[in-house]
Amino acid sequence: MATRTQTRRRRTTRTKPRGPRSRDRHWLYQESVQSPEVHFEFFDRVYRKRNGKKPRILKEDFCGTALIAREWVQLRDDNIAVGVDLDAPTLRWGKEHNLKTLDKDERERVFLIRANVLHVTRPKADLVAALNFSYNIFKTRETLREYFVAARKSLRKNGLFIGDIFGGWEAQKPMEERTRHSGFTYIWHQDKFDPIANNGVYHIHFDFHDGGGIRRAFTYDWRLWSIPEILELLAEAGFNDVTIYWEEIDRSSGFGNSKFRLQRTATNAEGWIAYFVAGVSPKKRA
Repeated sequence: MATRTQTRRRRTTRTKPRGPRSRDRHWLYQESVQSPEVHFEFFDRVYRKRNGKKPRILKEDFCGTALIAREWVQLRDDNIAVGVDLDAPTLRWGKEHNLKTLDKDERERVFLIRANVLHVTRPKADLVAALNFSYNIFKTRETLREYFVAARKSLRKNGLFIGDIFGGWEAQKPMEERTRHSGFTYIWHQDKFDPIANNGVYHIHFDFHDGGGIRRAFTYDWRLWSIPEILELLAEAGFNDVTIYWEEIDRSSGFGNSKFRLQRTATNAEGWIAYFVAGVSPKKRA
């Protein structure tokens, strides 16, 4: 299923907080789900391939706790990060727990905006990212197209819009998948799926190895958009240069290996993850 790659990724942290924070749902999410270094390696590779240089300004929509923003400004001394999210408590958590770890120069290169991603197109960025399948919250073609238009308007010249996609036949199957981490177990729970609406309800739970846990720490009510639907809506939003990068499978483990290759066709599987990379190429304009 789709989270096999997502849950197995482990990010490299400069500090590993202990104590009460280890039972905080946001900290647990960052530990078990997010892996900025995997994203950044991919971002640099595809942007440099198209533009001959690395990106500098990253805008992450649905940025949550701003972990990506924190890691981005620490990656290079001139990097700038913009994070947009509508949830004020989550942004406050990010400022308190993630941005406070930055030095003065790094903090001055992070800009967090509490707003609807449909309405934010400034400042312009080299990269706009929608990660962890967050845009699936939009359930109609009209709203998803509106978001894609906003993403396009947020880009600087030759900029790229990048998002991840998951699918496969197990993505529609009620199930729980458990992944063990130090001190806790991450549980991805696919609760129910409506094939008429192509809509699913998913939960994240945490079990603590010394007892207790958090049930429904996070719940997602998503429409699962297919790759052809996404490609069509990106085109309608004005992107004319869109490619799909498919995750490779490690032969020994059967899980994704966090390496993504350009693909024009693919073989379906029980679970898969891919990126779309969308740009506006002057050579392809009508």
